[in-house]
Amino acid sequence: MKAVILAGGLGTRLKNVCENTPKPLIKLCEKPVLEHQINALKAEGITEFILVLGHLSEQIKAYFGDGKKLGVSISYYVENQPLGTAGALFKLGLKEDFLLCNGDLIFNFSLPEMLSFHKEKNALATLLTHPNNHPFDSTLFLTDGDVITGVLPKGNKPFSYANLCNAGIGIISPELLKMYSFDGKADLDKEVIAPAIKTGKIYSYKTFEYVKDMGTPDRLKAVENDIKSGIVSKKHKKCTQKAVFLDRDGTVNIHKGYVTKPCEIELIDGVCEAINKLHSLGFLVIIATNQPVIARGECTIEELTEIHNRIETLLGENGAFIDGIYYCPHHPDSGFPNEIKELKIKCDCRKPQPGLLLKAQKDFNIDLEKSYMVGDSLRDVEAGINAKCTPVFLGEKTAEALPEKTPIFSSLKEFAESLEN
Repeated sequence: MKAVILAGGLGTRLKNVCENTPKPLIKLCEKPVLEHQINALKAEGITEFILVLGHLSEQIKAYFGDGKKLGVSISYYVENQPLGTAGALFKLGLKEDFLLCNGDLIFNFSLPEMLSFHKEKNALATLLTHPNNHPFDSTLFLTDGDVITGVLPKGNKPFSYANLCNAGIGIISPELLKMYSFDGKADLDKEVIAPAIKTGKIYSYKTFEYVKDMGTPDRLKAVENDIKSGIVSKKHKKCTQKAVFLDRDGTVNIHKGYVTKPCEIELIDGVCEAINKLHSLGFLVIIATNQPVIARGECTIEELTEIHNRIETLLGENGAFIDGIYYCPHHPDSGFPNEIKELKIKCDCRKPQPGLLLKAQKDFNIDLEKSYMVGDSLRDVEAGINAKCTPVFLGEKTAEALPEKTPIFSSLKEFAESLEN
């Protein structure tokens, strides 16, 4: 498989950093961004690269040459005039599926797994997606399972949405390009991906692995810090992860009884700062919540999805995100007027049972013994113990006796800050 890297951007948001240097040659930890990309993809098995250039292209060609010094083969396509994010693709004449990525990213992800997913789905395009801390500055996707069903362009601010962002990396089939006849500038998201959604063959490949752009001074600094701290190298599916599991009501959002509508969600003060702190320390942050309102017939799965989307929206508005949400829809007791009988069961996912945490452990390759379960009830503490995590209780007291030596904090923010010290 070949990789096509779009490396011709002007870098206007980094003008003070690289006025006379093309953005792909900005150095992070002594190496240009583009060199980090080539090395990362080489480690995943790619040795042939096409660099699509424009602004200050000669500097990039002079630095990389034919690629031999990096142990790869590099060819170039230089745009005489800007062709957008897709125009050049129609001029390269590629006959096989190829990897496409933006030239301002630092990443570390399992390409073989993504490619296997792409082939299994027989996709026209498989787009790498993830939650990030600047969703309103990103293209967001709507999905039905893994199938992309809609595109929300940058700047849209719906009341609730899943924080599922286009990471700027995709596997593209030539069959997708054959659907169009662009001869000049073209926008990949708006003019290629969005119209092809109707085929049902545009897929989201969601991953927790490391992908961040360095397109602003703040992000540039953050990415360099992540390289130095080892977060970039460790956030790959081949590496075991550490996580902080969070109860939802009373831990993330203010406890107001059973929540059945998105408008009832209000985040606890300091939660966004706490989640950002946990991410900066290399933890995944995952919500694990009992939601008996489903079994009791007080809330549908669709309504619960909107509630969780509202949480993601509020976090995104404050520059934070969570890596996953796991919930138990069951309830063991009968007697509710609208209950769903098949969900009125004893299960292994309702806390204090560890099922939610064990499911996340499998999905994210988590080392549970290096992870925490944080909540405001005894069942959260017991779920953590049952999953072999370190349990953490939030609050000053509980009506039920906590296990001896259970760490107690007044808030998620206080707990997060304790991990740094």
